[in-house]
Amino acid sequence: MSRFVDRVTIHVAAGNGGHGCSSVHREKFKPLGGPDGGNGGNGGSVRLVVDPQVHTLLDFHFRPHAKGSNGKPGMGDNRDGATGEDLVLKVPDGTVVLDSNGSILADLVGDGTTFEAAQGGRGGLGNAALASKARKAPGFALLGEEGQHRDLVLELKSVADVGLVGFPSAGKSSLVSVLSAAKPKIADYPFTTLAPNLGVVQTAGDVFTVADVPGLIPGASTGRGLGLEFLRHLERCAVLAHVVDCATLEPGRDPLSDIDALEAELAAYQPALDADHGLGDLAERPRVVILNKIDIPDAADLADLVEPELAQRGWPVFRISAVSHEGLRELTFALARMVADYRERHPKPQPRRQVIRPKAIDEVEFSVVPDPEVDGGFIVRGTRPERWIAQTQFGNDEAVGYLADRLNRLGVEDELVRLGAEPGAPVTIGEVTFDWEPMTPMGDDVPVTGRGTDVRLDRNERVGAAERKQARRLRRGLPDLDEESEQDIP
Repeated sequence: MSRFVDRVTIHVAAGNGGHGCSSVHREKFKPLGGPDGGNGGNGGSVRLVVDPQVHTLLDFHFRPHAKGSNGKPGMGDNRDGATGEDLVLKVPDGTVVLDSNGSILADLVGDGTTFEAAQGGRGGLGNAALASKARKAPGFALLGEEGQHRDLVLELKSVADVGLVGFPSAGKSSLVSVLSAAKPKIADYPFTTLAPNLGVVQTAGDVFTVADVPGLIPGASTGRGLGLEFLRHLERCAVLAHVVDCATLEPGRDPLSDIDALEAELAAYQPALDADHGLGDLAERPRVVILNKIDIPDAADLADLVEPELAQRGWPVFRISAVSHEGLRELTFALARMVADYRERHPKPQPRRQVIRPKAIDEVEFSVVPDPEVDGGFIVRGTRPERWIAQTQFGNDEAVGYLADRLNRLGVEDELVRLGAEPGAPVTIGEVTFDWEPMTPMGDDVPVTGRGTDVRLDRNERVGAAERKQARRLRRGLPDLDEESEQDIP
């Protein structure tokens, strides 16, 4: 038996960017032909796309985790890594995307509407792209960025023009089955319908959809019965139709009390799409009252009693029978007119244009605040510093020196000096904490040393070419170069 799922929580993770390559071109008679390390490829993003062939969120219920593919690392000979493929997740029309705090991120309505759920990480630059006047042959490359990780809530809100509301066993499913070609489950016991049913109704030149919402009971807006689970499917409806069972045998129930109880629940429910889409409160939507099952004599008599009072409320009243099809033609044309009037007053929103927001000239790109947990420490916050930290190979002295130059040019060092930071003060950027030392002079004035080294860092443990040559001579039993040079001196 198929299941209808209209609310799920998914965990999306975009692909990581590929690492840049640190390579030097070599060929015969050209031992150092310059850097030729390629850039890493960008990671694949995760995108949600509306597909009219998808009608439920059932797939995400069983497979809530989705991850984009990683970008490939760069290679020598200026070969860039391949870009990771985007992961496309198909969702039904009318899906609303919310973050973990309940804020609406996107309302996906219309075939092909796309939302980027998680952005792929950018690939790291290779040493060929990092070459400059100061560093003609960089001995390092940048690491690829990690893809975005997000927890999202998907809610399906049916896209229907008319919403049928009523108590259980009021005949809503039967009405949908005779108005359209839909074949919902129909039985003579309460809560037969466990999922909204959609039907397409065609009249002379007009087409509209009808949604059969599972039976509501008093207290539905606070979680009783099935109402709270499916009231969201009424948020997009242009017209709300009360389907009243005029032949009910339950004591204490009559058409007026049923309508009043459901109106109280509709007024208590606050649609989540009001603020952003201007659909209005459910209590303000056009109403129509459908007195059902009048083919039964007692039901027809009861309809005669309550129809005048309902008409005083200003709502159109229709007497129908889903079994004998009495009054269905008048009801169909009346609903078509009400939907058409609503569409004229509320035209479909135009697709949003792409908004380009240039960066302000005086925008602050980082901030430095005292560390509340470390005496004399500081915390640097900002998108660019935190991204640079994630891209740095901290096992490479030259890469660390390059990071220091970038932070210095951004103004981080000047801000630390202004706040009174002392040499050796612990500074935290992202997930990395280091002891701050003024990195002057900057990279343009630093003498060039071996690849992967930086003279400003006193923790350089890399063995130089002269030391390797000396060790090789000693292993072969050859005399020390220093001793030979001393013997040559007269």
